[in-house]
Amino acid sequence: MTEKFSQVARRSFLSRIGIAAAALGAGVAPSVPTAAAQTNGFQPRRHTADAWMDAPQASHRIVIDSSSADNGGSALLFAANTLIANKTGYNLDPSDIAIIVVFRHDSTAFGYSDAIWGKYGEIISDLTDFTDPKTDTVPSTNLYNTNGYDSLPNSGITIDMLARQGVQFAICNMATQYLAEAIAEKRKGDPGAIYRELIANRIPNSHLAAAGVLAVNRAQEYGYTLLTAL
Repeated sequence: MTEKFSQVARRSFLSRIGIAAAALGAGVAPSVPTAAAQTNGFQPRRHTADAWMDAPQASHRIVIDSSSADNGGSALLFAANTLIANKTGYNLDPSDIAIIVVFRHDSTAFGYSDAIWGKYGEIISDLTDFTDPKTDTVPSTNLYNTNGYDSLPNSGITIDMLARQGVQFAICNMATQYLAEAIAEKRKGDPGAIYRELIANRIPNSHLAAAGVLAVNRAQEYGYTLLTAL
């Protein structure tokens, strides 16, 4: 998130990290052979928290990383282009392509629903320097899941459109914790309660990842190729 956000949120984050660990409930499974084991016999350890990334029916796998408000939108456009190009160039259906879009750092808030943006949009806008381009004011909905915003970096491609085609989303839990702390600071609320409210209002086909950077790493260990949204 922004420097301003980090200074506000990090003060009490470590004292509350247990909340995140409990919510994730990450288990560990034994190491198993994988296509990612390419050198020196390396085999990534498998964890049950990452099992959702495995898509045996898919012919191709790609993870798209985003870390700012603008490239969060670009990541959606890239995902749509990937599906279109695979259809027109290879006659492959969406079910043949496994795509994960990672929302982390300053794109994390786009992993949450209109209910969150309607309630906390002013705070999110301030933290991410993201405003409604039509009104130059605070967004009251998740604009990357709102029709009629073709001028944004997603070019009108919405989260729901992609979710209906099987695209999955990884939301950074660490940044979510920071966001909860920042909201609590502004609203004089309980960070734990706000954190639980956030994760209860995730976008469709989304998964809470321990950290966005780990989602990027683990996806590659599951054979996903990396595309970074700019």
